[in-house]
Amino acid sequence: MRRTVLVTGGAGYVGAHCCKAFAAAGWKVVAYDNLSRGHADAVRWGPLIHGDILDAPTLDKALDEVRPDLVAHFAAFAYVEESVRQPDLYYRNNSLGSLTLLDRMRAAGLSKLIFSSTCATYGVPRVVPIDENHPQSPINPYGWSKLFVERMLADHAVAYGLDSVALRYFNAAGCDSDGLIGECHDPETHVIPLAIEGALDGERPFTVFGTDFDTRDGSAVRDYIHVEDLARAHVLAGEWIAGNKGFHAFNLGTGKGTTVFEIAHAVAAACGSDRAIKTGPRRAGDPPILIADPTKALRELGWKAERSDIDTIVRTALAWHRRTRRSANPPQPL
Repeated sequence: MRRTVLVTGGAGYVGAHCCKAFAAAGWKVVAYDNLSRGHADAVRWGPLIHGDILDAPTLDKALDEVRPDLVAHFAAFAYVEESVRQPDLYYRNNSLGSLTLLDRMRAAGLSKLIFSSTCATYGVPRVVPIDENHPQSPINPYGWSKLFVERMLADHAVAYGLDSVALRYFNAAGCDSDGLIGECHDPETHVIPLAIEGALDGERPFTVFGTDFDTRDGSAVRDYIHVEDLARAHVLAGEWIAGNKGFHAFNLGTGKGTTVFEIAHAVAAACGSDRAIKTGPRRAGDPPILIADPTKALRELGWKAERSDIDTIVRTALAWHRRTRRSANPPQPL
């Protein structure tokens, strides 16, 4: 029997890639999105229900009509800097919105959920690589807003029998290898699309924020993971939680770190650019090093990153960028 997944935030960057992966695995996919930061043109693998996760009546109607076997929850704001300036947005949408979703799932008798979490819940790491037992102490409201949801999930598992997986992923990057969907936020804050713009557009130089971190070249170190690897992990987690109880957390990363300067040089080489790289001060809420220990995901989900080398990440991102620039009627970016 064909299973159904309701994907909140299914019109966004990671959510849309996961819709594609679930559909390829044989699931019926329904996206739920208010389109405040996602795009309707990204919903290609099933219908779109236009709704907000804070809107309980619309959620009730969607859950009653779809009756999903699984809810995959991506609907969230995800800009660290913005969360520092406007924390109320993040606690209302990410935390309260998630609680609303959990309430309505419980009212509908639904008990299986995958949550799009983040390495930002760990804060500044005490040891690297970071495993799932590392203390969680966020240093920005975005990280706290996600950690609050993890706490809700753990408590709902005990009190109400909600079975869930929190996937704490590190730096999502790259684009769909088929060229159907890609990454272009508004505003864009992710390093690789910004580096591509900087390499190709002389009027928009790329800036490395923070050159005095205690790292090999002074810039921040991150564990970049291809969005298609992330999407595959969500499908595996959806299959895994169907047969398991309780709350479970998994890191999604490669176990390897790349500095921002190294990303900039890789992008410049791929673009054939010799444009200068600017430098600037650290941004508020940025830890110096974030590298995953993904051992648990391999052991329990059978997942590991397969497409997350920097060359593949940059190549797919650059192909998407050039395709959207060339097309007379470009697809709507995510």
